[in-house]
Formats: sequence, C-alpha cells, structure tokens
Amino acid sequence: MYLELVSDRRQRRRRRILLTWLAAAGTCGYLLPWAVATTRGKAGADVLGLANLVLGWTVVGWLVVFVLACRRHGIAGLRVTGLG
Repeated sequence: MYLELVSDRRQRRRRRILLTWLAAAGTCGYLLPWAVATTRGKAGADVLGLANLVLGWTVVGWLVVFVLACRRHGIAGLRVTGLG
C-alpha cells in the first residue's frame, strides 16, 4: 500500500488548445494567459479565460492572470493504492 499525490491537472484536448492559441494570436496576445492555462491543463482555465477577458485590458490584470496561468499545479488530494 502506498499514497499517491493527485494534482488538479486536467486532461488536455487538442481542439480546445488550438482554439485558444488561435484566439491569442487573433487578439495579438491579449488572450495569451488563457492559452497558456489551457495548454498546461490548469483546472481553472475557464475562470482564468474569463478573468483575462474582463481584467486583461489593464496591464496589472493581464499580468496577474498570466502569473496564475503559469503557476504550478496544486495538490487536489491523496490516492491510496495497492490495498489488499
């Protein structure tokens, strides 16, 4: 029996990643934090995308969302494996 850390990382979908990068390129980098969060599989990528859309017009808002998109994945819990 052993414990395994489980992160909040989501499975990445190619179509969604392509869409976010096309949106980032089409907006000249305005939606770049959303594309980075989606590519990295962040659990809150949709929330970060919305925050980027609403607050991204301020330089500080854009930087905050970008930093949040680049942060490492959090720990969601522990998984016990190998029982029995």
